[in-house]
Amino acid sequence: MKKILLVAVGLLVFSCSKKAEATDSKESTTLIEEPKQEEAKLTPLEEGKSLVEGADCLACHKVNEKMIGPAYEEVAAKYENTPENIDALAEKIIQGSSGVWGNVPMAAHPGLSKENAKLMASYVLSLKK
Repeated sequence: MKKILLVAVGLLVFSCSKKAEATDSKESTTLIEEPKQEEAKLTPLEEGKSLVEGADCLACHKVNEKMIGPAYEEVAAKYENTPENIDALAEKIIQGSSGVWGNVPMAAHPGLSKENAKLMASYVLSLKK
C-alpha cells in the first residue's frame, strides 16, 4: 500500500513539473487576450494641460493667481494666441527666461520637446478671459 501511494505521489509531482516546463517553452500555446479598450484621446489643449500639471510648472505658476511667476491668465492676457507667440513661449519654456515678469528667472527645460512645449504654451494662451 505504501509503495502504491509513493508511486502515485511521485507521478503527481512528475506530471506537475512537466506542465510547468511546457508553459515556459516557446512552443506553448498563446493565450488570446481580450482586446483593450482604446484610451480616450486627449485634445491638444487637454494634452497641454496634462503636460503642465505633470511638469514642475505649478511650483511657480497658478492659473489665476500670481506666485513666483505670473498667473497663466496674465500670460494669456499679455500674448495673443498666435502660432508665432506659441513658438516664442515654447522657446522660453525650453530655454528659460528672465526679466519679462520680474527679477526671478524661469528655469530652463532642455529635456522638453518643442512639440510638447508648444502644447503647453497653447494651453496657457487658451486661458485668456
